[in-house]
Amino acid sequence: MAKEIERKFLVTDSSFMNKVVSEKHIVQGYLSTDVRATIRVRIINDSAVITVKGKNEGAVRDEWEYPIPVDDARQMLERISTGALIDKTRYIVKHDGKTWEIDSFHSPVDGLTVAEIELTDPEEQFTLPSFIGKEVTGDPAYYNSSIAKIAGK
Repeated sequence: MAKEIERKFLVTDSSFMNKVVSEKHIVQGYLSTDVRATIRVRIINDSAVITVKGKNEGAVRDEWEYPIPVDDARQMLERISTGALIDKTRYIVKHDGKTWEIDSFHSPVDGLTVAEIELTDPEEQFTLPSFIGKEVTGDPAYYNSSIAKIAGK
Protein backbone atom coordinates (compact mmCIF):
# COMPACT_ATOMS: atom_id res chain seq x y z
CA MET A 1 0.00 0.00 0.00
CA ALA A 2 1.21 3.43 -0.88
CA LYS A 3 0.51 6.69 0.90
CA GLU A 4 -0.45 9.71 -1.14
CA ILE A 5 0.71 13.02 0.30
CA GLU A 6 -0.69 15.77 -1.85
CA ARG A 7 -1.46 19.47 -1.59
CA LYS A 8 -3.92 21.14 -3.92
CA PHE A 9 -4.26 24.77 -5.04
CA LEU A 10 -6.36 26.83 -7.40
CA VAL A 11 -4.54 28.20 -10.44
CA THR A 12 -4.81 31.96 -10.99
CA ASP A 13 -3.65 32.29 -14.61
CA SER A 14 -2.30 30.39 -17.62
CA SER A 15 1.36 31.41 -17.18
CA PHE A 16 2.10 27.78 -16.23
CA MET A 17 1.74 26.90 -19.94
CA ASN A 18 5.25 28.32 -20.51
CA LYS A 19 6.67 25.64 -18.18
CA VAL A 20 4.75 22.56 -19.41
CA VAL A 21 7.04 19.56 -20.01
CA SER A 22 4.27 17.09 -20.96
CA GLU A 23 0.52 16.70 -21.07
CA LYS A 24 -2.06 13.90 -20.92
CA HIS A 25 -5.73 13.63 -21.77
CA ILE A 26 -7.68 12.00 -18.92
CA VAL A 27 -11.23 10.69 -18.75
CA GLN A 28 -12.24 9.32 -15.37
CA GLY A 29 -15.26 8.14 -13.48
CA TYR A 30 -16.05 6.69 -10.09
CA LEU A 31 -17.36 3.27 -9.11
CA SER A 32 -17.62 4.45 -5.50
CA THR A 33 -17.42 7.90 -3.95
CA ASP A 34 -17.77 6.68 -0.37
CA VAL A 35 -15.50 8.72 1.93
CA ARG A 36 -13.91 5.55 3.32
CA ALA A 37 -13.04 4.09 -0.11
CA THR A 38 -13.16 6.05 -3.33
CA ILE A 39 -12.78 3.82 -6.40
CA ARG A 40 -11.79 5.53 -9.63
CA VAL A 41 -11.32 4.29 -13.18
CA ARG A 42 -9.13 6.48 -15.35
CA ILE A 43 -8.20 6.36 -19.02
CA ILE A 44 -4.97 8.29 -19.64
CA ASN A 45 -4.23 8.70 -23.34
CA ASP A 46 -4.03 5.02 -24.44
CA SER A 47 -3.74 3.30 -21.06
CA ALA A 48 -6.02 2.76 -18.05
CA VAL A 49 -5.83 2.29 -14.29
CA ILE A 50 -8.17 1.51 -11.43
CA THR A 51 -7.40 3.32 -8.16
CA VAL A 52 -8.70 2.84 -4.63
CA LYS A 53 -8.15 5.72 -2.23
CA GLY A 54 -8.83 5.77 1.49
CA LYS A 55 -10.18 8.63 3.56
CA ASN A 56 -8.16 11.85 3.61
CA GLU A 57 -6.39 12.74 6.81
CA GLY A 58 -5.24 16.25 5.96
CA ALA A 59 -2.95 15.89 2.95
CA VAL A 60 -2.38 12.13 3.47
CA ARG A 61 -4.38 9.06 2.43
CA ASP A 62 -3.92 5.42 1.47
CA GLU A 63 -3.78 4.68 -2.25
CA TRP A 64 -3.66 1.54 -4.38
CA GLU A 65 -3.44 1.79 -8.19
CA TYR A 66 -3.33 -0.96 -10.82
CA PRO A 67 -3.20 -1.00 -14.63
CA ILE A 68 -6.26 -2.47 -16.38
CA PRO A 69 -7.14 -3.04 -20.05
CA VAL A 70 -8.51 0.10 -21.73
CA ASP A 71 -11.55 -1.81 -23.03
CA ASP A 72 -12.40 -2.89 -19.46
CA ALA A 73 -12.03 0.71 -18.28
CA ARG A 74 -14.36 1.97 -21.01
CA GLN A 75 -16.97 -0.66 -20.13
CA MET A 76 -16.78 0.20 -16.42
CA LEU A 77 -17.16 3.92 -17.17
CA GLU A 78 -20.12 3.29 -19.49
CA ARG A 79 -21.93 0.68 -17.40
CA ILE A 80 -21.27 1.17 -13.70
CA SER A 81 -19.74 4.57 -12.99
CA THR A 82 -21.65 6.94 -10.74
CA GLY A 83 -22.04 10.64 -11.37
CA ALA A 84 -20.58 12.55 -14.29
CA LEU A 85 -17.44 11.57 -16.15
CA ILE A 86 -14.55 13.96 -15.75
CA ASP A 87 -12.69 15.05 -18.87
CA LYS A 88 -9.51 17.05 -18.32
CA THR A 89 -6.05 17.76 -19.58
CA ARG A 90 -3.20 17.25 -17.13
CA TYR A 91 -0.14 19.40 -17.65
CA ILE A 92 3.14 18.47 -15.98
CA VAL A 93 5.14 21.50 -14.85
CA LYS A 94 8.56 21.61 -13.18
CA HIS A 95 9.21 24.38 -10.67
CA ASP A 96 12.13 24.72 -8.27
CA GLY A 97 12.94 21.00 -8.37
CA LYS A 98 9.33 19.86 -7.84
CA THR A 99 6.75 18.42 -10.21
CA TRP A 100 3.34 20.08 -10.35
CA GLU A 101 0.31 18.48 -11.99
CA ILE A 102 -2.06 21.10 -13.39
CA ASP A 103 -5.55 19.80 -14.23
CA SER A 104 -7.56 21.90 -16.66
CA PHE A 105 -11.14 20.61 -16.64
CA HIS A 106 -13.22 20.42 -19.82
CA SER A 107 -16.22 18.63 -18.33
CA PRO A 108 -18.26 18.77 -16.14
CA VAL A 109 -16.73 22.02 -14.78
CA ASP A 110 -15.23 23.66 -17.84
CA GLY A 111 -12.69 26.30 -16.89
CA LEU A 112 -11.69 24.98 -13.45
CA THR A 113 -7.91 24.66 -13.17
CA VAL A 114 -6.32 23.05 -10.13
CA ALA A 115 -2.65 22.37 -9.30
CA GLU A 116 -1.41 19.48 -7.19
CA ILE A 117 1.99 18.72 -5.77
CA GLU A 118 2.87 15.30 -4.34
CA LEU A 119 5.20 15.34 -1.37
CA THR A 120 7.24 12.78 0.56
CA ASP A 121 6.25 14.23 3.93
CA PRO A 122 3.23 16.32 5.01
CA GLU A 123 5.61 18.97 6.41
CA GLU A 124 7.86 19.12 3.34
CA GLN A 125 8.69 22.68 2.30
CA PHE A 126 8.39 23.91 -1.30
CA THR A 127 8.12 27.20 -3.16
CA LEU A 128 4.91 28.26 -4.82
CA PRO A 129 4.98 29.17 -8.51
CA SER A 130 3.49 32.57 -9.43
CA PHE A 131 0.36 30.98 -10.95
CA ILE A 132 -0.68 29.37 -7.65
CA GLY A 133 -3.62 30.82 -5.73
CA LYS A 134 -5.70 29.69 -2.78
CA GLU A 135 -4.88 26.35 -1.19
CA VAL A 136 -7.82 23.92 -1.32
CA THR A 137 -6.18 20.84 0.21
CA GLY A 138 -8.81 18.98 2.20
CA ASP A 139 -11.73 20.98 0.74
CA PRO A 140 -14.17 18.32 -0.52
CA ALA A 141 -15.57 20.74 -3.11
CA TYR A 142 -12.33 20.26 -5.09
CA TYR A 143 -12.11 16.47 -4.85
CA ASN A 144 -12.61 15.00 -8.30
CA SER A 145 -15.05 12.51 -6.77
CA SER A 146 -17.17 15.37 -5.41
CA ILE A 147 -17.13 17.17 -8.75
CA ALA A 148 -18.30 13.98 -10.50
CA LYS A 149 -21.01 13.38 -7.88
CA ILE A 150 -22.43 16.93 -7.85
CA ALA A 151 -22.31 17.35 -11.63
CA GLY A 152 -23.87 13.94 -12.18
CA LYS A 153 -27.06 14.71 -10.27
